[in-house]
Amino acid sequence: MFKRFESKRKKIAVAASLLIFCFCYIGIYTACSRNDEKQAVVEGRILISGAWALYPMMVKWAEEYKNINPKIRIDVSAGGAGKGVTDALSGMVDIGMVSRDLRPEEIRQDLFYVPVVKDAVFPTLNAANPAIKELLKKGLKKSDFNDLWIKGQSMTWGDLTGTANQMNVRVYTRSDSSGAAEIWAKYLGAHQEDLKGVAVYGDPGLAEAVKKDKAGIGYNNLNFAYDMKTGKPLHGLQIIPIDVNENGRIDPAERISTKPEAIKSVEAGVYPSPPARDLYLVTKKAFRGPANDFVYWILTDGQKYVGEVGYLRINNKEIEKALEKVRR
Repeated sequence: MFKRFESKRKKIAVAASLLIFCFCYIGIYTACSRNDEKQAVVEGRILISGAWALYPMMVKWAEEYKNINPKIRIDVSAGGAGKGVTDALSGMVDIGMVSRDLRPEEIRQDLFYVPVVKDAVFPTLNAANPAIKELLKKGLKKSDFNDLWIKGQSMTWGDLTGTANQMNVRVYTRSDSSGAAEIWAKYLGAHQEDLKGVAVYGDPGLAEAVKKDKAGIGYNNLNFAYDMKTGKPLHGLQIIPIDVNENGRIDPAERISTKPEAIKSVEAGVYPSPPARDLYLVTKKAFRGPANDFVYWILTDGQKYVGEVGYLRINNKEIEKALEKVRR
């Protein structure tokens, strides 16, 4: 009887051991599967290039995303909107940054795109310009910009401000394929190649050229015209207000001396709409792997950093439409 009891106890022990082993195996397998799945999301490398206009925002997004996904490597470089499109279509990068309207010939090459923020382009001049008081009071009209950049007229600052200032205006523009230049030209009814002036590479380069030239006039994207920390124009620069209603003076709603004023003017629809535009992320056919996850995050949690860096948010309808395109 004792032997039968001992045999039965051994069988129960073996069965219990097998049951425990099965549960442990299932648990280990599930944990490993979940861990593999998590690693597949957070690991990898994302290459990004393109528009200077998006560069400060993308650097912030990359930093915040890496804080929550430390195994992700994100390399961001600027070089102009044209480079962003070219690199994306050729497969050299996972994500291209574009700060202008996308062209039909680019879309025909299976260019996949989503808007992520809004930005604007602002006319700039040297902060030591002797006509600066008159300019801040009266501003310039669209026709003035057209005379300088499109017609290429030789003018003095006195001609522009109605004063005796005889200093000749020196006009600067972009040498690289640029969203800022394309949008500025569009505002003037032209294309980038129509813009006259001394050609300078990149947003920082154009700002620096004007800062070094007392007679200089140029244009820059929002975050290369204004200091991100103080909200004031970059040291050495001043922003030229636009006399939109052409009444010979700058009205309160037309003031753009600080970044908050500029953003308010754009959001209110006072600042001319052509220089204010959507900024895009692009790729060939569709974002894949870690790049797709990153873009999805940008359109969701990443939007909370837009105001902090000093950009304008796209509306909820645009975000929903973009999410439908990148949703897995």
